[in-house]
Amino acid sequence: MKIKIYILLALCVLFWSSNFILGRYLHEEFEPITLAFYRWLGVFIVVLPFFILYFNTILTVIKKEWLLILLLAFFSIVCFNTLLYFGLEKTTATNALLINSIFPILVVFLSLFILKAKITSNQILGIILSTLGVVFIVLKGELSEIGNFELNRGDLYIISATLTWALYSVLLKYKKIPLNPTQFFTTMVVVGFMILLPIYIYSTQSLEADIVLVHKHYDIILFMVIFPSILSFLFWNKGILEIGAEKTGQFTHLMPIFGTILAFLFLDERILFYHFIGMIFIFVGIYLSQFYKKELFKR
Repeated sequence: MKIKIYILLALCVLFWSSNFILGRYLHEEFEPITLAFYRWLGVFIVVLPFFILYFNTILTVIKKEWLLILLLAFFSIVCFNTLLYFGLEKTTATNALLINSIFPILVVFLSLFILKAKITSNQILGIILSTLGVVFIVLKGELSEIGNFELNRGDLYIISATLTWALYSVLLKYKKIPLNPTQFFTTMVVVGFMILLPIYIYSTQSLEADIVLVHKHYDIILFMVIFPSILSFLFWNKGILEIGAEKTGQFTHLMPIFGTILAFLFLDERILFYHFIGMIFIFVGIYLSQFYKKELFKR
């Protein structure tokens, strides 16, 4: 029944939203690169048996498509969560979730340049409205201050993180990788972890101190490994197989709703009026660019 897959997809997005909340919760104790590394170390350990099992198949594909796989792993495993955790040091989880919701708009914009996709007048208007929504949020509703505004470093990191995930998503469409979902996820994790490993070793000040910190918060790290990483991946791919990529993708719009509620409940973050105004602009922009079929303007 479809209701079952809808529940799984809603859980998938809820788990992804929790990653923002936990990243913000741990921001005073963990360096961003440390949190990203140990999260993916846990996932790497889980997928290692699959990598060994499918080693010949994966190695053959890596040899043929090494540049694309390197870019996909770099943007998805290395960049997105690391930049996200950097951003959550300086901005609230609520801001991060709302800014991250421009992801569908960035996909449309990047598809125009990378995939040479056609862009409609509705999509252009959607991009403009969603951009205004993000500007409104980062300005905290004070549009009169735009002349004196300096972009919060945390918000800038979140925008960069969202951009890297959009690049990853568009590059996925650029050329099909001949691997099944389990093999592909395993490949992304292994290649991404191999890139992240030397960055972490160079960046860490004390391996022993990091291990003590991970042991202290092992339950949260374990949650990040199991729920936002592995289970979300399984539920997401099950959704694509059963109801298609287009319908599955619409569930990402639940993320700012789930996330802002979680931030309110667990981080005591206030949902202010300017958040609602920015959210309206972003959601209207997404609706026009993704779902509204009738052309508002003829070109």
